[in-house]
Amino acid sequence: MMNSSADKIGTNSDIRHANAALLSITHELPPEVVTSDYFDEQLAQTYKRLRMPKGLLERLAGISTRRGWAEDQTFEDGVVAAAEKAIEQAGIDRSQIGLLINASVTRDNFEPAVSVGVHDRLDLPRHALNFDITNACLGFVNAMTVASTMIDAGAIDYALIVAGEDPSPWHRTAVRILNNPDSTREDVLAQFATLTLGSGAAAAVIGRADRHPEGHRIVGSVSRAGTEHRNLCIGGEADQGMNTDAEGLLKHGLELVAQAWEQAHQDGWEWNDMTSYVTHQISNAHTNAIIEAVGIERERIPLTFPKWGNVAAAALPMTLAECAPTYTEGDRILCMGVGSGLNTALLEIQW
Repeated sequence: MMNSSADKIGTNSDIRHANAALLSITHELPPEVVTSDYFDEQLAQTYKRLRMPKGLLERLAGISTRRGWAEDQTFEDGVVAAAEKAIEQAGIDRSQIGLLINASVTRDNFEPAVSVGVHDRLDLPRHALNFDITNACLGFVNAMTVASTMIDAGAIDYALIVAGEDPSPWHRTAVRILNNPDSTREDVLAQFATLTLGSGAAAAVIGRADRHPEGHRIVGSVSRAGTEHRNLCIGGEADQGMNTDAEGLLKHGLELVAQAWEQAHQDGWEWNDMTSYVTHQISNAHTNAIIEAVGIERERIPLTFPKWGNVAAAALPMTLAECAPTYTEGDRILCMGVGSGLNTALLEIQW
């Protein structure tokens, strides 16, 4: 039966898992540190001409540094390194992996999928399905749901999910656009979000809970779409750059998260007292707005954006990997993802 327009407005997607567990979560940090002061130096003449103060990135977004890959590294190198650690941490043989999903925003070409290069370099078995899921910064959480659903269905026993990001080409384009003598204050605002982006990679192995009592149960997730806001953040080819309506993205993104949160509680989810809320890492303003919108205690939200920036689809899993050693059995973790488009997903993990 088709959903009515009221159903479309008022409901979430609600998926509950029966037999999926997170067996490992890892990250790979690029070696180079790119400071916000570096971008201030690159844009000094533009800021002077437009009578804008330096230090906007750190003062407004709260980002002092982000990471960058070395000259001889690619984001795929980071993905492979994170994946190798995830497979080892999970304690499985790579021949057992039945699914590889790449959730990166970054890609060097439209075809083939990024996953095929990762599949080849990891020497995964021929029976392992591999494909990309691209959904802006929400891709990794979506991939966890897809993999968990396939495990529940008995289609696979193990899935490997990866994401790696390298926004440096967009950084260079943003600096070029803003250093144009005709650039305006509006251009600075449109490129501001681009300069908050950072590089990094993450990987996770998901398996059958009945075979891995030591694993962390993936309880389920809810998701919600607000695609009428699809034009608020658009990233094109590297030489075209990315344009973002940061104010609109914050306003409508938080509305979507709050709507998903409220409906989830009406549907029986109890998330008011989680051990940790691992959010997509964007900025101080976004974090403060999340706290106000759904009433989360600030100390339960781990923050990595001040030192890593916004690492797109890898931001949330990198933060989860950073926090994982501090969690203990029985802890409840809520992953709160949001991606341009707009889409949001809230996924619960029982440690």
